[in-house]
Amino acid sequence: MRTRLLLATAGVAALAACSSGEPTSSTPRAEATVPSAPAITSASPAGKPDLSKPQTLVTGLAVPWGLAFLPDGSALVSERDKGDILHIPVGGGDPAKVYQVPGVESGGEGGLLGLAVDPDYAENKLVYAFFTAADDNRIVKFTLDDKTPQVIFKGITKGGRHNGGRIAFGPDGFLYAGVGDAGDEPQSQDPKDVNGKILRLTTDGKAAPGNPTAGSPVWSMGHRNVQGLAWGPDKTMYGIEFGQDTWDEVNIIEPGKNYGWPTVEGKANDSRFVDPIAQWHTDDASPSGAAVAGNTLYVAGLKGERLWTVPLGGGEPKAELTGEYGRLRTVAVAPDGALWLTTSNRDGRGDPKDGDDRILRFS
Repeated sequence: MRTRLLLATAGVAALAACSSGEPTSSTPRAEATVPSAPAITSASPAGKPDLSKPQTLVTGLAVPWGLAFLPDGSALVSERDKGDILHIPVGGGDPAKVYQVPGVESGGEGGLLGLAVDPDYAENKLVYAFFTAADDNRIVKFTLDDKTPQVIFKGITKGGRHNGGRIAFGPDGFLYAGVGDAGDEPQSQDPKDVNGKILRLTTDGKAAPGNPTAGSPVWSMGHRNVQGLAWGPDKTMYGIEFGQDTWDEVNIIEPGKNYGWPTVEGKANDSRFVDPIAQWHTDDASPSGAAVAGNTLYVAGLKGERLWTVPLGGGEPKAELTGEYGRLRTVAVAPDGALWLTTSNRDGRGDPKDGDDRILRFS
């Protein structure tokens, strides 16, 4: 049995502060470049990023959300409200707009959300995006030369909040998508509804072979708003999601399992549902992105304005960077082993400072 990790820190749920302020500079630009580095073996001590030595790679971004790396080590980042995809060169440098996803309808928590790069990108050049359209949330695929992306999955209920939106390829080569309940809680417990679920799809948007129910895209259910997906060195899958008023969760995701929302929130000791391996009060996290480096799971917190580290071998989670950069949205591990972290201070719930939003790098 895996060791359960629990962190119960005091906190009272409160609405995130809104701000009408904007940073002085809103043009994305490079702030630092880094020399090319050899790939770091994630299991080695060197694979643990040094969080005391941040490098600001890019400033002036407008609500960065999705972040995905190309095989050469350069990165694609989505700007939620603009619908733009920017390219950041290897080692940093001025971002260049390389694509605008047509049909993006921003508003509330919707817009251009997650990005994923095809495992066979070197051959097919395909990129995937999850976004909010006029009538639904959908997933598309395209090359950066395509004028019209191909819709591979549509009909996901949209909402002013809880759209989910994180997509990622798993070690098995299939595309996983975190889908929120769109504010309609009972959807999470309806196995025929894709909202409040984690989906597992082929690259054509079909239900992946081996899913718990043949022909269904649903991999797991009972989720409120999954925005973090990550896999450990042993291919264990982790899903990170927002709680309502009490507990945010880190879950081990297993096929066909039910994670309890809206019946339970956090650890419930109810045999019908899977308990989280870690939980935080919502003021301390409101977790979005997730990534694994070595044997540590990194979880970016929005309202909590901190980066949580969860040791996967046992031990208690630890808060890092608390209050230093404001709201933290996405965390990802680059091909060279460095940890990239995006802020989300211009999303209408933060207190943007000059230079926001930004991408930080820790090597």
